[in-house]
Amino acid sequence: MTAMQIFLDASAERHGHLCPRQVIGVRMGMLAAKLLDIRMPQKGKRLLTIVETDGCFADGIEVSTGCSIGHRTLRIRDFGKVAATFADTKSGKAFRAAPHRLARQTAIGRANGDDKHWEAMLQGYQAMSDEELLTVQSVQLTADIKAIVSHAGIRTLCEICQEEIINEREVTRNGQQICLYCAGEQYYDVERVSSADVARSKSIGHMFGSNSKQKP
Repeated sequence: MTAMQIFLDASAERHGHLCPRQVIGVRMGMLAAKLLDIRMPQKGKRLLTIVETDGCFADGIEVSTGCSIGHRTLRIRDFGKVAATFADTKSGKAFRAAPHRLARQTAIGRANGDDKHWEAMLQGYQAMSDEELLTVQSVQLTADIKAIVSHAGIRTLCEICQEEIINEREVTRNGQQICLYCAGEQYYDVERVSSADVARSKSIGHMFGSNSKQKP
């Protein structure tokens, strides 16, 4: 069994089925191993991968590189693109890979008249060369890799909301160390809680508390 097939099987098991974008993710990860000369899937944290969308594509990236959110070696910048940047934290070398603009047409064109374009892409993406499937750009990250990775154990208290910030993600505004939310980078709005909601919450808490012991 080839390394690609092993990765595809692992991705399919994780995702529940195999689809064309998983193949692209696996192929990108395998290409990163060659271009950066890093043994993958990695056991350590040498490779940092930034994917530009979530979903099945990211599953292919994870299984072929060993990068993961839990190990802080996989990041998502949701540009809505099936693309990823791979950075060697040791050498600083980085490149960005994306599907070739003609990859879909190339795969379908080799399908011998098969009307099932999805199946044609699934099989074609596995057989096409790297040059046919992917485009590669040498890039330089806009932030220092060491700053992106940060250090474990560093904690800062936001001087506005009083919540803890880890991984050196605080910013300085008007002499204060504050979190990104308080600095204006917000993805949620805090809703007002009515007295009825508070009463309902206490009622639910009492109901569960009377039947079970809370763990510390």
